[in-house]
Amino acid sequence: MLNPQLYRTSVNWDDIPATEVRPGVRRKVYATDEVLFAWHELSVGMDLNPHHHDDFDQLVLILGGRCNYYVDGVPHPMGPGSLLLVPRGAEHYIEPTEGPCINVDVFAPPRADFLPHAWRPGQG
Repeated sequence: MLNPQLYRTSVNWDDIPATEVRPGVRRKVYATDEVLFAWHELSVGMDLNPHHHDDFDQLVLILGGRCNYYVDGVPHPMGPGSLLLVPRGAEHYIEPTEGPCINVDVFAPPRADFLPHAWRPGQG
């Protein structure tokens, strides 16, 4: 269980190391037993990755840069402070248009494929 490890533990995104997922995409993951945050730094011109999730909704928050966020083929222009709900089953992807584009995704329940990459107390 993650929660007992995280109780009373404050962490700053800057202290969590980023992992390069593919060229132009860096990721940091923070998760509890109930929710997962995935921070992404995205470069203009990165390879696009259309996909869908059948088991959960996805909340998207753009913190910096600009992008078009496509949901079922419809582009949603987004910039700092923009929020978007991607419903389960909808094909979606992000296309940065001004970068770096900083995107935080929230998944509840946590994405199982991201959990092994989640930050843990004591990690550098």
